[in-house]
Amino acid sequence: MNKIIVILILLISFNSCQEKKEEKLKNYSVSIINLPLGEDSIIKKIPEFEFTNQMGNVVTKETFSNKIYVADFFFTSCPGICLIMTKNMLKIYEKHNENLKFLSFSIDSKRDSVQKLNKYANKIGINNDEVWHFVTGEKKEIKQMTNHFMVLAYEDSTVAGGIEHGGQFILIDKNQHVRGYYDGTDDSSIEILLEDIDLLLKEN
Repeated sequence: MNKIIVILILLISFNSCQEKKEEKLKNYSVSIINLPLGEDSIIKKIPEFEFTNQMGNVVTKETFSNKIYVADFFFTSCPGICLIMTKNMLKIYEKHNENLKFLSFSIDSKRDSVQKLNKYANKIGINNDEVWHFVTGEKKEIKQMTNHFMVLAYEDSTVAGGIEHGGQFILIDKNQHVRGYYDGTDDSSIEILLEDIDLLLKEN
């Protein structure tokens, strides 16, 4: 991932955490950047995708049709930030499992089989796929999703677990537009996400 994208991620995260709350959330998937050739968006509308979840069921963009959802990228053998991310995602799930859906992409296609994802989900108390989907798929396709969401994720044998990745939580609205980025390891950022979810629910 080049330096420009990394800087952009940092700017988005900073703005999400620092700006005064607005009555309506920003929409990162609409035309908000003025370029020499015209307006463009930071992040395009969510592309079509097809993955397999922890129950062996196919998950596509249509699975989240007309649904607000929170997405993140993790892997089950992650010894670092994933543990904190899962704890914080559970916090959101416990409060909003009737209002939202959740989508956790495994960035470790080699080791995270459907069975392993199922075991992980059950371990944290998620015993079905009605609300929270833990998905796996081809490495190339997962990489395309990390690129789309501009989330850092790459193999690195020098780090614990062998994969370096970012801890962003991504809030997506019913129209498949990105509405916010949050640090999934930071309690204050999670509180902002919870406030933004309430705003988005009112908007919808």
